[in-house]
Amino acid sequence: MIDPPLWSKEQLEADRMKAISFFRKERLEEPLEDYLEAFDLYQGYVEEFLETTVDLTQLDSQALEVLTDPNLLEAFRYLAAPPISSDDLQVLAEAPTLAKGQLRKNPEDVKRLVETVRLVLDRRRFAWIVENREPTEAERGAAVMASAALLARSRVQTKRRSTGKAQQEALVTQALKNLGIEEVAARQIPNVTLAPAAGQFCAESTLGEPKAGRKADIVLRLWDHRLMPIECKVSNSYLNSVKRLNNDAAVKARAWREDFGRRQVVPTAVLTGVYKLHNLIDAQDRGLTLFWGHDLKPLTDFLTSTKP
Repeated sequence: MIDPPLWSKEQLEADRMKAISFFRKERLEEPLEDYLEAFDLYQGYVEEFLETTVDLTQLDSQALEVLTDPNLLEAFRYLAAPPISSDDLQVLAEAPTLAKGQLRKNPEDVKRLVETVRLVLDRRRFAWIVENREPTEAERGAAVMASAALLARSRVQTKRRSTGKAQQEALVTQALKNLGIEEVAARQIPNVTLAPAAGQFCAESTLGEPKAGRKADIVLRLWDHRLMPIECKVSNSYLNSVKRLNNDAAVKARAWREDFGRRQVVPTAVLTGVYKLHNLIDAQDRGLTLFWGHDLKPLTDFLTSTKP
């Protein structure tokens, strides 16, 4: 069997710098309109929220209306400093669900949700609540602008992450199809026999013990019958790269090699964005085969080399 490529320090550095160059170009060309549209949208939501609650002074009496309206609920979560995610809010308030019907039936859950956010209220944005007075026009306007900016920033970042990953997966998927590799249905793959056949791949699937929950973005069976789980990783910062590459993909690689055997599986990551050299070396040393989103030819060359 053909071994997957093992890159030298110099090769990793050269591709790393190319990836950073592409990242910079894409980020600088990213349209400002995306942020401005999101800002205008959320400015309206925050203004509606403050009107509904009379500048937060009637938050208790209007809580159910706020919590059962998706737009007002999002503005509500961003009262906190820092903002609270929906999942965290449920846990902190001990509320089993944020579903509209259930909240109507459980006023105690509504009360705890409001109290939870009130405990972590941003005292700089909403100083008038802390001081028990009405806001000035300037204070209210500043609170709306600051909250809308926080919401817009979060939305753009979320869109950027999901779009980048989706684009990368689409490129890899198309590259596989161009080689004549057939896409089949996603499935759980607790053992090798349930994986796609040689020359086939499936989209996001659990590979290995189902309880461990180790999903691969793509699971491919090479023509020589080895499994090749592929993780598509997009990183927008050095700190983010550690989480996505070393604490996720490389950890999965080690587990899959232990579960299926070093000669039976080729854990792989296709990378886009910003990475540190020593993190790339570490991931490769832990058994993860690396390719780059800006140049998929080494990946397709390796795949072709596994044909009988």
